[in-house]
Amino acid sequence: MIKRATGRPMVHAMSKLRSLPLFVLAGFCLASSTVMPAAAAEEARTPLYWRDPSGGPHWSAAPKRDAQGRDFLPVYEDAAAAEPSKPKAAPDPTRKILYYRNPMGLPDTSPVPKKDSMGMNYVPVYEGDESDDGTVKLSPGKIQRSGVKSEPVVRRPIHVVVKAPGVITLDERRVSVIAMRSESFVQKVADVTTGTRVRAGQPLMEIYSATIASAAADYLSTIDSKTTAGNVTFGRGSRQRLVNLDVPEPVIAALETTRTAPVTVQWTAPRDGIVLERNAVEGMRANPGDVLFRIADISEVWAVVEVAERDLGAVAIGQPVTVRARAYPGRVFEGVVKVVYPQINRETRTTRVRVELVNADLALLPEMYVDAAIDVAGPGEVLTVPDSAVLDNGSHRVVLVDKGDGRFEPREVKLGRRGDGVIEVSQGVADGEKVVTSANFLIDAESNLKSALKGFEAAAESPDAGSPPANPSHAHAGDHR
Repeated sequence: MIKRATGRPMVHAMSKLRSLPLFVLAGFCLASSTVMPAAAAEEARTPLYWRDPSGGPHWSAAPKRDAQGRDFLPVYEDAAAAEPSKPKAAPDPTRKILYYRNPMGLPDTSPVPKKDSMGMNYVPVYEGDESDDGTVKLSPGKIQRSGVKSEPVVRRPIHVVVKAPGVITLDERRVSVIAMRSESFVQKVADVTTGTRVRAGQPLMEIYSATIASAAADYLSTIDSKTTAGNVTFGRGSRQRLVNLDVPEPVIAALETTRTAPVTVQWTAPRDGIVLERNAVEGMRANPGDVLFRIADISEVWAVVEVAERDLGAVAIGQPVTVRARAYPGRVFEGVVKVVYPQINRETRTTRVRVELVNADLALLPEMYVDAAIDVAGPGEVLTVPDSAVLDNGSHRVVLVDKGDGRFEPREVKLGRRGDGVIEVSQGVADGEKVVTSANFLIDAESNLKSALKGFEAAAESPDAGSPPANPSHAHAGDHR
């Protein structure tokens, strides 16, 4: 439109027009009279939508601009009908067309060929593509393009493993403590320190105790007494006193043989093991109850692992356990579950499980970190499907059963244990049936789309079925890219 100017600019413009040739002025007036009515008529119409100014497949229900700041172009009803659409594929004359569905996947259908508000042709749905038995049928070409793969349902044992961290601890039954039961003095200590491996009967120290010396002399007097003739039980009380003072048995036997009370008593190791604690010092005074040595046998140790509360129900006594120490990445130690402690840690929500391990070469040391794998699976075979075959939406678990000839049946299943890349199926499929393991999400999406279209099939048969909405912007809100 030409806007009227005022003042000197208008006078200057009129002087310029007078200088133009007559035929140019006539053409200018004719063009002005043509453009003004056309522009006014265009402003009076309401666009159907706005399309990308670069010709790309983008549109909008409201005016907008592209990334370069260019305005989207309005498309009117007559212009949309006049725009050439994509080449329409020729319908298959050998198959019966049931109806036509929206090319954008929207749930609206039409009994006759039509176009949507963007000029796209509705897609024909042929007889056979829809089935009443709940199956989904795909063409061989679509199956090949989607990469659909199926595997049979088979019976196999499932090795379900519960993994838990833990530490190596001492076997409480294999720890010995050497403590005095009477007031004593340490005369001499053998060359034994903390961490030294000792054998049963190996000398550890020599001690002097007045109480032990008195008990030994009393025992000798009963042995040498003539009143013992013919009375075997006489003197047993004196010997039992030495036993109660924890005098080593070899010392008592030597006393009976030599008939001489020793001044000092040699104390020996009660078992094979490692010296965990040495408190004995030459010349020290030891009161009753003072621990001088603590020795532990680590040929068998415990692995105390922390099992999460959610896995506790599957753990039972006697299950095999594989233990790997972080200090020996290539080694595996085998054991079994012996005790499940009846208490849950309030902070970590875990329960301690004791695993007993043979430690013949003494490689496992107390407080060493380990990782345990408890095999909680049963020994029998169960019906299984691969992990990838199950579609889980949170409330339902579904597999797609391959019925052959391009037909796939969605079927709800009940699942059990998981392990080794497979899942136990307790209900829903039978042994030997094939289930889809690859591209099952695409088939499931196709099934959902066809279910939605079938729900609108009855509405499509009504006289006004499939009619486009009065205002397409309400049907296609937002941008479609």
